[in-house]
Parts: sequence; structure tokens; C-alpha cells
Amino acid sequence: MHMFTLDNLFLLLTGLLAAYLCWYFWQRYGLHKALHNIYYLMGFAVLLVSGLLLIFLGLGILASPYVLTVASLIPLGISMGLAEEYFPSWKTYFKWFAAIGFLAIAITSIGGMDTLKKIAVPLFHGVAGLVIFLGPFFAKGAPKVSGGRHRRRFDRTRRHRAGLHFHGCAVAVLQPHVRDDDPHPLLLLMTGAFALGFTRKG
Repeated sequence: MHMFTLDNLFLLLTGLLAAYLCWYFWQRYGLHKALHNIYYLMGFAVLLVSGLLLIFLGLGILASPYVLTVASLIPLGISMGLAEEYFPSWKTYFKWFAAIGFLAIAITSIGGMDTLKKIAVPLFHGVAGLVIFLGPFFAKGAPKVSGGRHRRRFDRTRRHRAGLHFHGCAVAVLQPHVRDDDPHPLLLLMTGAFALGFTRKG
């Protein structure tokens, strides 16, 4: 296996962006002690580890049920962060949903329950993806900010959504049944859009 390839360069850049986002959310947590930053950090930390594993072990690792289980923390972690930050009225219910989803994916994947896995993975990943995709549209309090602050909030939310548009494709890449020969640019594009959406204040 050749280490110095264009695909590995994409993965390395993806890992650097994921590492930056981990640092960014850790700094934010240190400032505000807000729990949603930990959930975001968890999602991007798993993305960072997944990218490194892909560099050293190749796409074959995606067939591992353990990798599939851990990779599910990417959408679940980011969606829990959004629920925690913007939707306090139902964040507790969504945390229970995410915990059950993680266990369901782990049990069906590791236990070799292929039929149930085909239900659990798209169900819980899909709901998490919808929260990530639609959450910024309905972020609590966004329409109530006026003047320049409203414009900055709107611009930030719009950039945030631009990053989240790639979420479903990125989750699909981290599945064992994927046959795409070149998912690496997509992962880089997705992570870069996340970084833009999360870190730019407008």
C-alpha cells in the first residue's frame, strides 16, 4: 500500500481540519463550559480518528462492524450538539434517542444481525442527519435578533447549512457497503464546509 497518494493527501487535510475543530470546540468549552461543545468535539474527534485509520489501513476498514459503530458517533455527536445548543425543550429526548441508536447500531453490527442493521443504521443516521440539516433553519431565537446582529446570525446560519448539506453523503461514505472509489475529496469538502459554518461568526 502506497502511503503518499492523492487520496491520502485529501485524508490528511481532512484530519487537520477535524483536529482544528476539536481544538476549537475544546477552547469554547473552556470558556463557557457549555455541554454542546463536548458533543461537537466528540463528533469531529471520531472523524479525525476515522480519517487516520483510512490513511493507514485503507477503505477495507469500513467493513468492520466496530468501525461502523464508532463512526455513528459522527452524526449522533453533532446532532446532539445542535439539540443541546438550540433546542433545549427536546434535547433530553433526543439524547435518549441517540443513546438507543448507538446501542442498536452496535448490537446489530457486531452481532451480525444484518437484517436489523439495515433498519437501525439508516433510521438513526437518517434522523440525526435531518436534525443536522434542518436544525439551522429552526435555531431557537434566530429570527428575534435585530439589525446587524440579525444579519450576522443569518449569514452564519446560512454558512452552517452549507456545511451540513454534505453530511448525508459523508455518513454514506463511512458505510461498509459503499463502493465509491474516491470518497476522499467529499470528506475533505464536507469537513471544510463544517469548519466554515461553525467557526466563522460573520
